[in-house]
Amino acid sequence: MEKQLVHVQNLFSLEKETHANLFTPEDFTEEDHLIAKTTESFIKQDVIPHLSQFEQHNYATTSELFKKAGDLGLLSIEVPESYGGLSLNKKTAGLVAEKMGQSGSFSVSFNIHVGVGTLPYVYFGTAEQKEKYLPKLASGQWIGAYALTEPSAGSDALSLKTTANLQNDGTWLLNGEKQWITNAKVADVFVVFAKTVDGVTAFIVEKSLQGVSTGPEEKKMGIKGSSTATLILDNVSVPSENMLGVRGKGHQVALNILNMARLKLAFANIGTAKQATQLSIQYVNERKQFNKHLSNFTMIQEKIANMVISIYGAESAAYRTAHCIDEALESIESDQEIPALLANFAIECALNKINSSEILDEIVDEAVQIHGGNGFMQEYPVESLYRDARISRIFEGTNEINRLTIAKLILKKQQELISTVPLVGSESPSSSNRNFRYIVLSLELLHDVLKAFSETTLNLEREQEYLRLLADMTKDIYVMESSYLRLEKYINNKESNKEETIHQLVTGIICEEGYRKIETAAITILTSLEIDEQLQVVMLQQIKKLSVPLYSNLFIKKRKIAEVMIKHGRYFI
Repeated sequence: MEKQLVHVQNLFSLEKETHANLFTPEDFTEEDHLIAKTTESFIKQDVIPHLSQFEQHNYATTSELFKKAGDLGLLSIEVPESYGGLSLNKKTAGLVAEKMGQSGSFSVSFNIHVGVGTLPYVYFGTAEQKEKYLPKLASGQWIGAYALTEPSAGSDALSLKTTANLQNDGTWLLNGEKQWITNAKVADVFVVFAKTVDGVTAFIVEKSLQGVSTGPEEKKMGIKGSSTATLILDNVSVPSENMLGVRGKGHQVALNILNMARLKLAFANIGTAKQATQLSIQYVNERKQFNKHLSNFTMIQEKIANMVISIYGAESAAYRTAHCIDEALESIESDQEIPALLANFAIECALNKINSSEILDEIVDEAVQIHGGNGFMQEYPVESLYRDARISRIFEGTNEINRLTIAKLILKKQQELISTVPLVGSESPSSSNRNFRYIVLSLELLHDVLKAFSETTLNLEREQEYLRLLADMTKDIYVMESSYLRLEKYINNKESNKEETIHQLVTGIICEEGYRKIETAAITILTSLEIDEQLQVVMLQQIKKLSVPLYSNLFIKKRKIAEVMIKHGRYFI
């Protein structure tokens, strides 16, 4: 029986999605797996042996690695064939990014290059710009970078001070500084954003141009092997043909490319989370205390299970989003549609970025804890994973900014959602399904919160705590839905579904724990909002009357999950 849910993206278009048209990690082809194995081999043979050289900023080594990655086709996944690329999709690019997430600091340099360093040309470049730059970027002959952030323009990314003034001869004169630019010391070309009389505009700036220089390498907490420095523009004359996109519409380039970068970062975070999980499982299988392997202790098993559950939810959501974007890109008839199309996925990209970076932080923290004192020592890789992970909640837009993005976009469609969300539960023929029921109830709680927001006199733009909780409810529902639909597809494709699978155990926990979090968030919002007291009482009473499935013994379920993972020595689903 097909079970239908409204997912976050389609809440706006009021369409439905079934498990049949959902993409899951189980759907990758042999070709995809071959690309994944190529990436893993590249990391093992070429990247890992040089990690110490990266930390010493051996730029020649970094350049050589990019050329090798280019030779293997790893830089050209999303580049059109006509410009030296493979013309593959975001799902495959996500798989490569996930595997590359296990390459330490090189992952940051790599993802910046193939993401914000290359995609602006793919989506916004002229035919001449694509012809000139994409073959070099796809081959690794040139390394790309993206220059948006400034000392006074961090989260407020478009309040730029860097200027671009049009000269009489048609060239542009750029002046300013860009801060914390990844790949700054190794990049050959930058996508630079500057303020013009028409608004923010994007420019292609080659490093060889007179007046382009970089400051010293930043001293960072983590990702020490990636180059991070200030880009200095001192009366840099940029040819007119190097303006990227529409004059004064640079925000379309900046924000839409950041959306795609957030999704790519999500995949990298998932890869690192899997690495930390595998290291933890290997350690508990080897380490003994009190004459028993650590793997025999139930609190350790719970930690391992929580890692696995978080990863499952994150990868289910991320690959679902990538597939939705792929389908949308395939449907367009003109490049003029791209800005609006990419903007339409701002919610999904933001929530995937938040979710993946925060589950990664939790996982590497627990990995260090599982290792005990050894986890604090640099000879154990979890120490560097812990430091490297911290930046993921900051760059590509802080998680706070991403939460505000989600909440504000949801509120823009507030009335439409209020009139639509309740119909999902009441019309569904599948309400007897336990997981489905948790999701339907969560959507009902989202409906109640949105209705309460419509009644309040508070200025929600200033009340950011409420927006934070609204964003978290949206995120958790999306992860629940993605995991549930993945399970339904898995069961539908199995010849027999009599025995309880890891998919069922994990999804059951995601939906049950997800509902608990959403219920808590809804109660917190409703008891804090300034709304009519009688309406507030009625809404809170309605929550108590919801027909919630009986909660289950999650301890036993998590022990079963841990047992499978410990047996296989890694994340195994």
